[in-house]
Amino acid sequence: MPHSASALPAFWTWQLVVALLVNAVVQAIQIGAYAARLAGVRTGRIATSISLFNLFVTASRLATLVYTLMLGPISDAAGNAIKHLSPLAAHGNAHAAVAVGLVQQTFAWQLRAIIVAGTVGTAIGALLLPMFTYLYERGVRSFERTKSLPHSIVRMLDFRVVGSVLGRIRIPHYSEVFAFSPRGIPRRLLIFNVVVTGVYAIGVVAAYYASILDVNVARTAIGISGIINGIGTVAFTFFVDPTSSIIVDEAVKGERPHADVKSMVFYLAATAILGWVLSQLLLWPAAEVIKIVAHLVNRG
Repeated sequence: MPHSASALPAFWTWQLVVALLVNAVVQAIQIGAYAARLAGVRTGRIATSISLFNLFVTASRLATLVYTLMLGPISDAAGNAIKHLSPLAAHGNAHAAVAVGLVQQTFAWQLRAIIVAGTVGTAIGALLLPMFTYLYERGVRSFERTKSLPHSIVRMLDFRVVGSVLGRIRIPHYSEVFAFSPRGIPRRLLIFNVVVTGVYAIGVVAAYYASILDVNVARTAIGISGIINGIGTVAFTFFVDPTSSIIVDEAVKGERPHADVKSMVFYLAATAILGWVLSQLLLWPAAEVIKIVAHLVNRG
């Protein structure tokens, strides 16, 4: 067993720490992007606020590539350990067989830690929605004055502006939370947001998990992650984004109260948190499905 144990990779690595931090920040920014809807209603500049929304979402998804990059060496360490132990296990070495299971289990817990970080980041983003709303409102007004998005972004990085924005950070009182009514929000919008968020949250990690469950199809399994994320993006664009846009448009035209937009932003954030919690349950089944699909592709 000592020889087998020496091949086991460490749980905590600097790559894992970076992945945790980046994922938490990225998810907080993505939730904060919901505030652009509310800022658009308050300023009456829907198109401009949507442009800022798309900017923040695109930037956060680009940052996701950083934590995906960190998964590479973590999975390489686990995959190399399994490749080293598998011949021993195949020849009846019980200790090596147990060690393979420990490597897979350790890697699974590393992935679950990354999902927890995403959940925490989502919750932090939800708590900071008032600050993000104020940030978007200032961004919209700055863009109207400068007519230049890069100039507006640089202006928002000014120390005085940053201090003003940070001054808006506060923990919402529980009475404010209960004041949000779900009556004007379509139930299907919230259900779709839970499912889409849950699928999108594990698109990458489940593929990497599948690559460790069966190292023989590792590259094929990792390649499937792009398909899953693409499906998640299309599903969000098809099911969530149009409905939320209609609610915003109706509020601007006076066909529904502005409070409905505030409630929509709150419940989208809340259901996103539920989606991340759901992703913990989906991780192993999703990895198994990806592994099966990877085998089918290889056989084909």
